[in-house]
Amino acid sequence: MTAPRAVGVRLTYDAVPAAVRAWVEDRLGSPVVGTAEQVGGMSPGCATRVTCADGTRAFVKAVGAELNPDTPGLFRREIGVLRHLGEHELWARLLASYDDGAWVALLIEDVEGRHPDFTDDAELEAVLTGVDRLADVLQHRDVPSSVDLVDVAHVLGKWADSLATLDSAPPSTPVPDWLRADPEGWAGVLREQAALPMPHVVHWDIRIDNLLRRPGGEIVFLDWGTTARGPAWADPVLARLERVDDPWFDTSTASSPTLAEAGDEVVTAFLAGFGAHLAVRSVVAVDLNLPTLNDFRIRESRRMLEAVARRSGR
Repeated sequence: MTAPRAVGVRLTYDAVPAAVRAWVEDRLGSPVVGTAEQVGGMSPGCATRVTCADGTRAFVKAVGAELNPDTPGLFRREIGVLRHLGEHELWARLLASYDDGAWVALLIEDVEGRHPDFTDDAELEAVLTGVDRLADVLQHRDVPSSVDLVDVAHVLGKWADSLATLDSAPPSTPVPDWLRADPEGWAGVLREQAALPMPHVVHWDIRIDNLLRRPGGEIVFLDWGTTARGPAWADPVLARLERVDDPWFDTSTASSPTLAEAGDEVVTAFLAGFGAHLAVRSVVAVDLNLPTLNDFRIRESRRMLEAVARRSGR
C-alpha cells in the first residue's frame, strides 16, 4: 500500500493548549480517554482520533499561529467550507469548531477506514470514480463569497510566471535545462486557462493522505483547507498525480471525459507549471515548522517534470 507522505511534524494532542482540549471534551460531552495520532499531511498542528469515556469517537484538528502563521487560515477556510457544504457521505461531517484568535480547531466525524492503495488498480479506480462523483455533487452545493476560497486562476498565473522566468531563476533551481526556455509555450497555455470562467467549487488537494476508503470501499474526501474555485478538470488531474511517473497517467487522462475535453496540452502545461513552481519555491521559500516540505517540493517537481519530458518527447 502506498503510504501518505509526511510533510508536517505534527503536534501531539497532549501538547495542544488545555483550553482547546477542554472545549473538545465539553462538545463531546465526555472526557477523552484515548488518542491515536495521525501522520501525513502538511500541517504542524495535531491530527488526532480521540475516544471518550462513554465510547464517543471524533477526529480533532488544531493549530496555533505560533506553529505556522498560515495554517490557521487554512483551518478557518475549511470550517467555512464544511459549514456551507452541509452533510454528505463523500466528506466527514463538521461537528464543531473553535477559534480564539490564536488557536483554531475542528471537531470532525471520525470516519472508519484507511488510506486507499494507489498501486491497486481497483482501489485507484474507486478514487477516480469518487472524484467524478464529488464534482457532480459540488456543482449543486454553494459556498458563498464570504468564504475566501483559493482562486485557481491566480494559481495558474503564478505557475505561468514561474515557467516564464526560469531562464533567470537561480542556477541551483532543480529544473532541466531544456525547460528553462519554456520550449512549448506552456506559460501561455496556463494564462489562457486562467482567463476562462471558473465557476466550479473544487477540492484542490486530492492526495492519498486526504482520502479514506471505508470498509465497504466508498471514498471519503478530507482536508478542505485549500478548497478553490477552478476548472472542472482540476480535481481529476490531481487525483492522478500519484502515478504521474507511470505511462498509466497518460492513458488515464486520455480516457477521462473531463480531461479529454480540457485537452492534452492543458494537462501537460499543468504539469510543467506546477513542477516549475515547486522547483522555484524549493530555493526561495522559508517554511516554519515544516522541515520536510522542501524535500517534498523537489521530489514532486522532479516527478512532474519527468512526466512532461515523457509526454513531450524531450
